[in-house]
Amino acid sequence: MGVKVIGVDPHKRSHTAVVLDEDEEIAAQLRVAADRRQVERLVSWAKDWPERIWAVENVNGLGRLLSQQLVMAGEQVVDVPASLSFRTRKLSGKSGRKTDEHDARSVAITAAHPGRLRTVELEDFSQALGLILDRRRHLVTFRHRTTCRLHALLSEMVPGGAQKRLTTAKAAKMLRSVRPATLVETERREVAKQLIEDWRWCDRHIPDIEARLHEALEAHGSTLTGVFGIGDLGAATILAIVGDVRRFNSAGHFAAYNGTAPIEASSGDVKRHRLNRGGNRQLNSVIHIAAVTQVQHGGPGKLYLERKLAERKTNGEAMRALKRQLSDVVYRRLLADQRRREAARGRQAGTRLASA
Repeated sequence: MGVKVIGVDPHKRSHTAVVLDEDEEIAAQLRVAADRRQVERLVSWAKDWPERIWAVENVNGLGRLLSQQLVMAGEQVVDVPASLSFRTRKLSGKSGRKTDEHDARSVAITAAHPGRLRTVELEDFSQALGLILDRRRHLVTFRHRTTCRLHALLSEMVPGGAQKRLTTAKAAKMLRSVRPATLVETERREVAKQLIEDWRWCDRHIPDIEARLHEALEAHGSTLTGVFGIGDLGAATILAIVGDVRRFNSAGHFAAYNGTAPIEASSGDVKRHRLNRGGNRQLNSVIHIAAVTQVQHGGPGKLYLERKLAERKTNGEAMRALKRQLSDVVYRRLLADQRRREAARGRQAGTRLASA
């Protein structure tokens, strides 16, 4: 009978699953409400196909919870990007029939010709770091918007406004000097007081999140912070984005992913490379900051840059070469940390077996 692919089109309120026949038409389908028993009903319905793979669309979005629950139930799940299923639906000539069952059919067809579809695994440490980083980013953004709004209000109440290096204490002192004479001025002063409170609230919570981030990195045993110029935020960003470093076959593959691998732009006898503006820009930013920090503060990258400049490289070419070297350093650290954790888990498993 072979392995049967079950295509799933997930939504907020419901999920639609289909199984196709040999002609890639819908042979069986089920629509379940998105509730506590969603996985139980899906697995019960799928018992006629003991050898099965669940193909879920957009497992990083609406399909995240369902795919994770299926994996926890012992099911095999693959991630079908929405862009691929859309392309399949368009090529099948049914792009005009936009229904949940036809969307699920496109997902199943895409998974039946998998190429390099990602197998879904249980969420791990990298996802937890991503959540902490997102929360910190939201708070920092909110604090920045709050201070900008407060600056604007103070300029409407105090001649000359506030200085650039404004603090909550200075803002509160300025506000105490304001004597509103109209209802509008009174309300403006009240809004400014609330903005100061919002700012103070952010100042109290951001350090707590950063402390939690530091504790998570220490518990994980990451050595990325040992690289000159990479702090807790940089290390957490790398780990959250990379996840399992073994998905990169080589340091060159990793460099291409983060955009530090230069692109060849040779012509005739002239051999040269140009800046790669592709790749993951967040990873590239972390590596760039590390490179600049090493050059400005006498890190090991400074000597490397000077050596490249002595070879008559331009400053831009030398910096790109330094970033490429730092990418290799990060890759080797990630691999070493991964092997160390696997060895530690192996020792713990051996200890448990010996004591059993």
